[in-house]
Amino acid sequence: MDVTIKSLDGKDAGTATLADDIFGLEPREDILQRMVRWQLAKRQQGSHQTLGRAEIARTGAKLYRQKGTGRARHGSARAPQFRGGGKAHGPVSRSHAHALPKKVRALALRHALSAKAKSGGIVVIDELKAAEGKTKAMVKTFADLGLTNALFIGGAELDANFTRSARNIPQMDVLPVQGINVYDILRRQTLVLSKAAVEALEERFK
Repeated sequence: MDVTIKSLDGKDAGTATLADDIFGLEPREDILQRMVRWQLAKRQQGSHQTLGRAEIARTGAKLYRQKGTGRARHGSARAPQFRGGGKAHGPVSRSHAHALPKKVRALALRHALSAKAKSGGIVVIDELKAAEGKTKAMVKTFADLGLTNALFIGGAELDANFTRSARNIPQMDVLPVQGINVYDILRRQTLVLSKAAVEALEERFK
C-alpha cells in the first residue's frame, strides 16, 4: 500500500510503502473489542473500598437480651441494617485486569492499524519537529493539514518543541512509537505516523 509522505507545512516529501501484513489486514471487530476491554480493565484503579461488618470499630456485645423485649432478635450492632454498621457486599480493593494472550494483543494492534488504513485515516509525515514550542503556531499547522482529531506517533525520541506545542490542543495526542496502543488509535479520527514510526513498526512486526 503506497502513501504520500507529507511535511508539517503541507508539502509532498516523497512516497512510502506500508506493509500489507501490518496495514493491509481485514479488521476484525471482535479482536479490537477484546483488546480495548483488556486495556481499560488493566488501567482501572480498583482502589475503592468500604468497611464490612468485620472491619467496623464497634462493640461486639449483644444489643439486648434475646427474649422478652418485644423487639427483633439482634446480635451485633455492626450488622448492615444499623446506622454506623458495616456495608453489605461493598467494593473491595482489587485489580480489574484479566489475561489476554500476547499474540492476540499484537494481532489487535495490526488490526487497528489496518482499520485506520482501510478508512483512509492514516497520514505519514516525514518528521514531527517544530522550530519553536508555540501552541498557536501548531494550531495553524494542524488546521492547514486538515487535522482536527488526531493521534501523532513519533520515533523512539520525541521532539521537545513539537510535544510542548501540541500537548495543550484538544483532541490531539502525541506518543512515542513504543507507546502506540489500540485504544488511542481507535479513539482518534486520524493516525499521523512519522517515517521513523513506520520503520519502527515494520521492524517490530518483522
